[in-house]
Amino acid sequence: MDLTRLIQGRRAYRSLKPVSIDEKTVSALAESARLSPSCFNNQPWRYVFVYDKKKLEMMFEALAKGNRWAYNASLIVAVVSNPEFDCRIKSRDYYLFDTGMATAFMILRATDLGFVAHPIAGFDEQKVKEILGVPEDRTVITLVIVGRHSETIGPDLSEKQIEWEKKRPERLPLEKFAYRNGYDSDDAPPE
Repeated sequence: MDLTRLIQGRRAYRSLKPVSIDEKTVSALAESARLSPSCFNNQPWRYVFVYDKKKLEMMFEALAKGNRWAYNASLIVAVVSNPEFDCRIKSRDYYLFDTGMATAFMILRATDLGFVAHPIAGFDEQKVKEILGVPEDRTVITLVIVGRHSETIGPDLSEKQIEWEKKRPERLPLEKFAYRNGYDSDDAPPE
């Protein structure tokens, strides 16, 4: 698949069906993240790939109620880092940016392999750390929910989530975020 089609084809679907996850799949996703750029090549990202059924069930207990749809995940990737792993230039910490780029590479590779890879923020970070043995000084930035897209709408989806399944949520027009030769200070944060 060419890159433009891959980017356009990536969707954060919530209706998932089970799929077999093996070491080859995990390695392909990890390798894609490994090749991402980072400040001074520090590679601050750490990933925990969870696909053991019992461990997945434990992870489901750490999810927010609005993410019950993720109980159909075949793989959950915990995205972990620490500010000490990467550059700090003046007041700018790069670990979140660099880890985000690597995770985007991984999400695009998952899309290329025919998976849905949906990052979420709704989880209990402390529970995730306990379940996975993540050291206390690390940040669990996001969880990436991975599975195959199901054409059958999942029963745990809200009306808004069902709407998003059927039609890609609207994207901002370019003029709202892509400024030319200077920052347009009239923009406002989302409501």
